[in-house]
Amino acid sequence: MCGIFGYVGPKSNGAQIVFDGLKSLEYRGYDSWGVAEVPLHNSPSSPLILRGEIPPLRIRGGQEGLRTIVVKKKAGKIGSSTVYDLPPSSFALGHTRWATHGGVTDINAHPHLDCTKSIAIVHNGIFENYDEIKKALTKKNHKFISETDTEVIAHMIEEYFCGSNSTLPPLKKWRSNSPLNNPTLPPLNLRGGEEGLNVNHNKLDFPQAVRAAFNQMQGLNAIIAINHQTREFVAVRNGSPLVIGFGDHENFLASDAAALLPYTKNVHFMEDDEMAIVSNKNVKIVNVRTNKPVTFKPQKLNWSVAQVDLGKYPYFMLKEIHEQPKIIADIAQTTSTHVEKLAQTIKKSFGTYMVGCGSASYVCIAGSYLFSKIAKRHVNWAIGSEFGYHLDFLTSKSLVMALSQSGETMDTLESIKKARARGAKIFALVNVMGSTLYREADYKMLVGAGPEKSVASTKALTAKLSHLTLLAYALAGKIGEGKKVILQAAASTKQVLSEANIKRLQKLADKLKSARDIYVIGRGLSYPASLEAAIKIKETAYIHAEGMAAGELKHGPLALVEKGVPCIAFLPNDETYGANLAGAMEMKARGGFIIGISHKPHEIFDYYLPVTDAREATIIPNVVTAQALAYYITIYRGLDPDKPRNLAKSVTVK
Repeated sequence: MCGIFGYVGPKSNGAQIVFDGLKSLEYRGYDSWGVAEVPLHNSPSSPLILRGEIPPLRIRGGQEGLRTIVVKKKAGKIGSSTVYDLPPSSFALGHTRWATHGGVTDINAHPHLDCTKSIAIVHNGIFENYDEIKKALTKKNHKFISETDTEVIAHMIEEYFCGSNSTLPPLKKWRSNSPLNNPTLPPLNLRGGEEGLNVNHNKLDFPQAVRAAFNQMQGLNAIIAINHQTREFVAVRNGSPLVIGFGDHENFLASDAAALLPYTKNVHFMEDDEMAIVSNKNVKIVNVRTNKPVTFKPQKLNWSVAQVDLGKYPYFMLKEIHEQPKIIADIAQTTSTHVEKLAQTIKKSFGTYMVGCGSASYVCIAGSYLFSKIAKRHVNWAIGSEFGYHLDFLTSKSLVMALSQSGETMDTLESIKKARARGAKIFALVNVMGSTLYREADYKMLVGAGPEKSVASTKALTAKLSHLTLLAYALAGKIGEGKKVILQAAASTKQVLSEANIKRLQKLADKLKSARDIYVIGRGLSYPASLEAAIKIKETAYIHAEGMAAGELKHGPLALVEKGVPCIAFLPNDETYGANLAGAMEMKARGGFIIGISHKPHEIFDYYLPVTDAREATIIPNVVTAQALAYYITIYRGLDPDKPRNLAKSVTVK
């Protein structure tokens, strides 16, 4: 869930390039940030710049005259911070943090250094056995200044690196005989086939030292390490994403391919167990377990730089909301052959299961209704974190449809691994080409929403709804009709975002900005719409909101409705209209302030938001209405809709 960015090349503003990359990755974590660089010129007395609670320190590299590692890091969002006080450098590495181990402080911000201040490390993931290794290193006189698991990695590398200038004794037989040994990994075979790591410091170069350290780590992690002697990154991936970007005599590393778009479209998505040694002229990849070379071929991104710029909008959430009518209309132009082929894959399966997390899980619920209503096909669904408890029904004839914006959501990836272990086939509906989910799937459909940078998902969600609607119609043998329905949804969404309707939404948002609770009801396809509306209000405006099936009101939630409590009711033009209206009336009778989202007004509505009918796809403009309302409530509360507190865009840890 953290953001990583690295640059090596001919330009002397490497720290600024990295800093700009971090700003574009801040949606992955914004508890703190930091940049480490090796200055261009020899400067053994260059300061280690640490802002906030740490006084400036002066350090030098392992030997007199060698370049230092200079670090600037700070708790909090990047905001108006700069790196202009860092010396010129063509080799820099940065990190934005979503805190897991240790509080949000300057000290806990990445990058982290070893004892000699000659090794710097950034990390995304959870180092599960760090505490045991930290205790062992402490006995060897290593000094730790942070509460993080990441700092332990830097000190482990120091133990193995011949250039670390460490006077500590070697870690003998750490892997083979230590109780910290990870039994799932084969013994390392380093330089001559020694069993374990009973080796002296002068027998491991920097990449092999990083490799040795990484093979002690349990959990799903990605790391990038640098040292003060060489101009190359050593990057390792196992579970957490890393992307290499290829430029003209310059190369890049990032957690997300979208961050590389201003510099290059030629990328390689690192696979699990790959270790990359990246300089400005060369990229070499080996398997971190076996040390055998890995062949790879860069691929070209199909996104544009304009898609990751704000343009005329103040926030990405608003920009991404307004991009939806075109995205939805474009999906209606999807090649019929491809959709029909994927529909046949669903038809041939014996048991279809949908899995997703957060908003994607609500799309799964909607998908189950769409397949049932349109194609008369039963499809199960589960939240990614709960999917493992549904495995008993999976067979080699099952199909698991995994939904994700990033393609890197940890619980979703764990779900497909478990499904594949039982022989099931995997169908990915994913927004990022080249992501882990995209690569792992047997069948795939790109969402086509373009880069989504606001933490709260908007356009990727409605694009997934559009694709599932089209798939359901294709499964029913009516893809032409399905395309017309999607075009209706695009037109309805455009009306929702018209200037006149935006003014209505703004007026309502001003009324709701001080609400303590908001309740949202719906039936059928409006039920997942109610869940999505509630989570958007919760995650961006920090107001307690609860979405529920309207039929459940009398089973508890109605007790919470009192005079003035805002109650949003979805009332589409379908068979659920009457029952949903009855639920709204029950809330009205208890004093609720009724907000009707419907194709027509009604006398019980205290406030009416119009949505034109788009048949089964009416859920799409309904959801967009809720997204826009949540956005304006957030703005009127003086909050940042792009970066909600305690959340990050890609949940790559459990």
